[in-house]
Amino acid sequence: MAEFLSLHDAVARNVRDGDSVAMEGFTHLIPFAAGHEVIRQGRQHLTVMRMTPDLIYDQLIGIGAVDRMIFSWGGNPGVGSLHRMRDAVENGWPHPLALEEHSHAAMANAYEAGAANLPFAVFRGYKGVDLPKVNPNIRSVTCPYTGEALATVPALRPDVAIIHALRADRGGNVLLEGIVGVQKEAVLAARRAIVTVEEVVDDFGPRSSNAIILPAWTVSAVAVVPGGAYPSYAHGYYKRGNAFYKAWDDIARDRETFLAWMKANVLERTPADFAAYAGRAA
Repeated sequence: MAEFLSLHDAVARNVRDGDSVAMEGFTHLIPFAAGHEVIRQGRQHLTVMRMTPDLIYDQLIGIGAVDRMIFSWGGNPGVGSLHRMRDAVENGWPHPLALEEHSHAAMANAYEAGAANLPFAVFRGYKGVDLPKVNPNIRSVTCPYTGEALATVPALRPDVAIIHALRADRGGNVLLEGIVGVQKEAVLAARRAIVTVEEVVDDFGPRSSNAIILPAWTVSAVAVVPGGAYPSYAHGYYKRGNAFYKAWDDIARDRETFLAWMKANVLERTPADFAAYAGRAA
């Protein structure tokens, strides 16, 4: 059942060294503030998973928190490469990074399988492509009814799912709307879940047709963190900080520049400083 905690306490109680962690968000509602708190608390040897790892995963990898990444696309959206991720893969800095690459469809199905407590996902896909040659976890089964060969991937069951959402009510139920990715599936698949929100309300009020409400019993901790998705955006609250995504390309290219930025903007800050960080980055 959801417990309202500070961001520091939510991470301290739910994220442990060696955990598998899913920080989901599909261009929208990416949990940057929570990711920074994981870094500040010095978590290590994480396996991270996400459909579209971008800047927050670049930061986690570059600071040395991640040993392995399961993903379906990695980059700085609209800009280019994740330089800290590339440095880890190509040069082993700050230490080697193991990769398990999938398609978006495979990742989405794998989260759904995890949410259903199934051992693997089965779907139509991976036909005529080379990815199965480099990922031994992509396999196939024969349908016992039709004889069709179908792709399979292991279910994703993260130890912790971390997402940012728009609002929580006072009972700990959580609302997401706008562009939603696989946040719901990641939370339902995870053993523990942290949700940061823009605000707490008495009632969610009118909502869009694609709104998702996560019941309080699916969430371990709720932390109120206004601006917690910046520089990604939160529908109805703030726009995407495009300038920061562009600036990150130069920040992340050089190891020393990256480490200096992380020290000034993450390691020497607190959760209470995040709004100021977001304002400076805009």
